[in-house]
Amino acid sequence: MHAMQYAITLPADYDMQIIRDRVRTRGHLLDDFAGLGLKAYGIRERGVDDAPVNQYAPFYLWADPEAMNRFLLGDGFRGVVRDFGRPAVQHWQGLFHRPGPAAGALPRAFTRRTVTLAEDADSATVIAQAIAGHEELATTEGVHTTALALDPRRWELVHFTLWADNAPRSAGDRYQVLHLSAPGIGLLGEGRQW
Repeated sequence: MHAMQYAITLPADYDMQIIRDRVRTRGHLLDDFAGLGLKAYGIRERGVDDAPVNQYAPFYLWADPEAMNRFLLGDGFRGVVRDFGRPAVQHWQGLFHRPGPAAGALPRAFTRRTVTLAEDADSATVIAQAIAGHEELATTEGVHTTALALDPRRWELVHFTLWADNAPRSAGDRYQVLHLSAPGIGLLGEGRQW
């Protein structure tokens, strides 16, 4: 599993209905994209859920790294680049994924929180503790899916959770989910990936 996100920050007075319409008319195009575990079409609107900016920031879990490359070099991402410029794409290697009790519902929100490991921390211990936290989170009412991933270049953990309803403020940056494409969510596996 691989996690990926890019964020396109938009002007404060940007009409976010443009993004909503874009997702409404194009989101279904990845509903059967081979190798994609899931894509949560996320937005933040300035002033909503404490968001400081308007942003289109989809989050992906890939079952197959070749599929991720095919997407980034294909027509879909070319459209993003054409319309908004080429964004920086963050990428993490997957450590853990598990569906929650609300996996059958359509998620309304996701949260993303990044944590940099302390310089003197034992990486294996910190990651084991983070996985234990996600194992517990995966049993929480309202959780659709939860995942943990690592960027070993920066020694950064990303905590990602889809929520059936509103996301708790304490869970990290909150995003509205406009659409969920999940053609290969079953291919992501469950539990420890390392």
